[in-house]
Amino acid sequence: MFDSLIGDKRPLGWVLQFWPVLPAAFFISLAATALCKRVAVRFGIVDRPDNRVKTHKEPIAYLGGVGMLIGLIIGLLAGVYLLRTNPAFGHELRWLLGVLAGAVIACLVGLADDILDLRPRHKMLGQVLAAGVLLLVGINPNVQQVTRPYGLPIPANVEIVLDVLIVTFFVLGATNSLNLLDGLDGLCGGITAIIAVPMLLLATHLATWGFSDFGDPVRIVICLGLVGSVCGFLPFNRHPAKIFMGDAGSMLLGFVVAALMILFAEKVPRWWLASIIVFGLPILDTGVAVVRRLLNHRPLFVSDRGHIYDQMIDRGIPLKRTVAICYGLAGFYALLGGAMSQIRTRYAAIVYLVVIATSALIVWRKGYLKMQGLRGVVPEKRSFKFDV
Repeated sequence: MFDSLIGDKRPLGWVLQFWPVLPAAFFISLAATALCKRVAVRFGIVDRPDNRVKTHKEPIAYLGGVGMLIGLIIGLLAGVYLLRTNPAFGHELRWLLGVLAGAVIACLVGLADDILDLRPRHKMLGQVLAAGVLLLVGINPNVQQVTRPYGLPIPANVEIVLDVLIVTFFVLGATNSLNLLDGLDGLCGGITAIIAVPMLLLATHLATWGFSDFGDPVRIVICLGLVGSVCGFLPFNRHPAKIFMGDAGSMLLGFVVAALMILFAEKVPRWWLASIIVFGLPILDTGVAVVRRLLNHRPLFVSDRGHIYDQMIDRGIPLKRTVAICYGLAGFYALLGGAMSQIRTRYAAIVYLVVIATSALIVWRKGYLKMQGLRGVVPEKRSFKFDV
């Protein structure tokens, strides 16, 4: 039932040739984040507490997302340099530059929201534009691989429409899911790193089996760049945080993770499903937020303190322990996705459904769908902002 973890098409040494991407992204992100902190303080680009949704005690610098973006850019450009002699370099270059362009758009839209407080529809338009870049360079799911085994061929025009809808849905979903998780020191960045590592292992597994001539190196380079840039930011963001990533950071990370999930849909659906489950905790928190607001007749795009991590804090769990618990939950979904990628899709799907149902039952039984006190707070001036 299980495949060999290491394939015989490419040696691990082939994968290790891309290792410089990781330190390049890490050290540049580390230095850029330190610089961004100074710039943010100098020009007053800070997140001020409001004693409602935002409970930190003093203004904290923004622009952490810009620092991560700089690290990611350098990391991916290092990957481009390492790939320059590959036979499929033209295709790889187009995909990597497409992901970089979309990441820049997502980060700049988030930065504009941090500074100017954009309306939700304007943020969504920016996210849709970033999704369009992926479609433009040919990063889209292979829908035919999902339907063909069931004898359901899809006409070309229908496939194009499905590609647009799926890519847009994944970009919107991932960017806003990570935005909702950016509520505690070190939470969003740490969980993104936990998600990126198993995605790197999945990409490595596929590469050793020769899964794709151009998709394999692209996935590995993006994973390494993502891990390095996030880890370069985290030393400044752990409690007590010296800088926040802001919407610029959460939208950047969400876009890159969305691009990775779509890249895992290059051929068979097995790896696509696994990458989605690896992203399980952000999906769970977003699902809980949506259902909770619907059940309590609250607007969907209103900031509150009812997220899973907020409710842990309200129940007396210290911040550091809350973050550690969330890391553990993220690790559980990451391990599940990685393990289930090694068995047949039909069996993995059954396990996924059982885990989803069990997660929903625990959320309901523990009372995480209730709203009370500050959980339903509505900020006076930013009522329809996406952030937490």
